[in-house]
Amino acid sequence: MTQHTSSQLRTVLDKLAGDDAFRAHLTSDPVAALASVGVTLDPADVPAVRNLPSKESVAADQAAIQDKLENTSGMVIFLLSGKV
Repeated sequence: MTQHTSSQLRTVLDKLAGDDAFRAHLTSDPVAALASVGVTLDPADVPAVRNLPSKESVAADQAAIQDKLENTSGMVIFLLSGKV
């Protein structure tokens, strides 16, 4: 899996916290949704079942999530699991 930057992670978290269209796109087509913000995801790494954390949960814990996932190549799988 590709390493992603802090800026990319911040963009994904911002969109998860407030962009309903991005959230829907991420759920239906994670590879394309993430590519739209410069994040590369191998389709083989996409979980079959995808559940996003609530917008409120992401917004409330955004700093902690970013700290936890900083330099973690598996950030996308974590986010798609819905477990914050």
